Amino acid sequence: MFLDAVLRITGLLVLTVPTLAAECTREGLLAATESYLTAQTSGKVSNLKLSSSNFTYRQNNVVSDITKGLLSTAYKVDLNRSTADTVACASYTMWISTSGSKPYVVSTQIRHANNDTSSISMIDTVAASTGDLFFDAKKTLGYIQKEDWKIIPAEQRPSRELLKKVGDAYLDMWTDAKAADSIPWGTECERVEGSQYTNPCGKTLPRGGSSKNNGMRRYVIDEEMGSVDCQFDSLGAWPDSHEVRVVAGKVKYVHTVTVMKLG
Repeated sequence: MFLDAVLRITGLLVLTVPTLAAECTREGLLAATESYLTAQTSGKVSNLKLSSSNFTYRQNNVVSDITKGLLSTAYKVDLNRSTADTVACASYTMWISTSGSKPYVVSTQIRHANNDTSSISMIDTVAASTGDLFFDAKKTLGYIQKEDWKIIPAEQRPSRELLKKVGDAYLDMWTDAKAADSIPWGTECERVEGSQYTNPCGKTLPRGGSSKNNGMRRYVIDEEMGSVDCQFDSLGAWPDSHEVRVVAGKVKYVHTVTVMKLG
């Protein structure tokens, strides 16, 4: 009887111990970006730990077969940089390849289900190449190599709410004539749009006129880096990625990757 009582008690304890939720960590997110870059430079999708139950690969806003996409070919990466969003359990990686017959500037968001960074539930890539809007990988590389992307001290970091607001206002400029003036532009803000360089960012901006919103918005927000990346369908048709960095409360950098064939 004593043994039966012990078993009943221990069984009850096992049943009442709560299951701890997985924690999405910055380290886990950035480790996943490293595995993604390894897969890209080797051209081997097998280097990735993909979710066995619910994985999606999206390239230029189209859900497709990962084994037939950009990751199936090895590319020499000249520059890469990643940011992490522990709230959304997602990361953003930008990489540039200037060599070979087809250079690329690529923006990729990686997402993880249930806060579990040990496997990847989505790879979402916007990949611009020769013939796309203002495309010149070597010029883009030269501009971005000069930028300062040090982690922002804790007491100076912009809030998640501010970063989201800035990202949305930037995308709203095409439909809202007042959106541009709501953005805290820095006096030395630099915008790299394809390979076109503009300083300061706050000049030559859209001020409404479009009837179609920039939609299908997917965000990666990193307060430590003061950045927000949003991938979307530009003006209803074109795959697009815009990354904005806010330093000392002002927009410092804007990068755009647009898949829009000219001519």
